[in-house]
Amino acid sequence: MSITVKRGYSPNDTSDFGNKSIEKLLKAGQDLQYLLNHGYNIKGASTFVGNHYMLSERQRLGLVRAVSSEESLKMRKNKEMERIPHGSIVNIDGFNTIITLEVALSDSLLLKCMDGTIRDLAALRGTYRLIDKTDTAIMLIGKILEKNEVSKVVFYLDAPVSNSGRLKQRIIELLNQFNFEIQVEVIHNVDTVLEKLDNVITSDAIILDKCISWINLNAKIIEEMNEAYPYIDFSLLANC
Repeated sequence: MSITVKRGYSPNDTSDFGNKSIEKLLKAGQDLQYLLNHGYNIKGASTFVGNHYMLSERQRLGLVRAVSSEESLKMRKNKEMERIPHGSIVNIDGFNTIITLEVALSDSLLLKCMDGTIRDLAALRGTYRLIDKTDTAIMLIGKILEKNEVSKVVFYLDAPVSNSGRLKQRIIELLNQFNFEIQVEVIHNVDTVLEKLDNVITSDAIILDKCISWINLNAKIIEEMNEAYPYIDFSLLANC
């Protein structure tokens, strides 16, 4: 029997992102966006806001991942594909997409960000191993892409990350059963490659700002999987 792993779980999340902390985090998010809108860089601005509100390191990371400037939000929205084009080739940021789904399947903390993407706080820092949720995550990707009748799926995996070769093998084994062509590339410059492509599946902010077009696939998958997923909802800030 495989060991049950809760990807992205932190025992402090109940307090750091619980009901008593939400109001403070949303206020901090408003202040952070204000500074970003006025040209401050994310590192300096998040340090200033984090110190002002006395936020934990994980709360600060959450703000950095969830909050964007109005300019970035508009640019990303303009490039987002609302529907997955039938017959298209989609390009997937492999670790980014699979890890977030593993976190969702673990019922761990996820952020609904201002740009509508779903991001996690797993922070694996180059170390990855397949867990009991990995196969399910890969199959969820396969099912929704087959449903939308794509012609080809290309996964890009970061070569320096541990077990990238094992993950490649597992992706191919599981997705060969679907009615689309599957290709997995293990390379050293995933971000640089994806930044030049269309139909990109990722939540990486830098890639979203530079790619030709993108698909918010994880949001679609997780909503179908669990309509009532308890996100920390920073998308509320976009309407403030």
